[in-house]
Amino acid sequence: MTEINLKGLKMENSITLSVGDEYHLRSGKDNIVYAGMPTEKVYSMVQRKRKFAPYTAWGFAWNLFFPKEQSLIRIDGVNIQVENVTPQEIRIRV
Repeated sequence: MTEINLKGLKMENSITLSVGDEYHLRSGKDNIVYAGMPTEKVYSMVQRKRKFAPYTAWGFAWNLFFPKEQSLIRIDGVNIQVENVTPQEIRIRV
């Protein structure tokens, strides 16, 4: 497991996402979507990447799975503090 350095960790925005809700992490970073809890001890986030090219747009996404007790995650280089997670929604601080 990769350790996350907490020095200088600055999380400003608190966001609540219901299943299927999407959030753009920040400029130049990916979008995330809350995908619920496949089991009572695991929650899932979708990391969605979208590329733009002249006259077209394409993208791809993948599911990330985390143990429910893991409160600090890192997606696309962005630290995310998980404040609360239920099968219906997740509250995070970015």
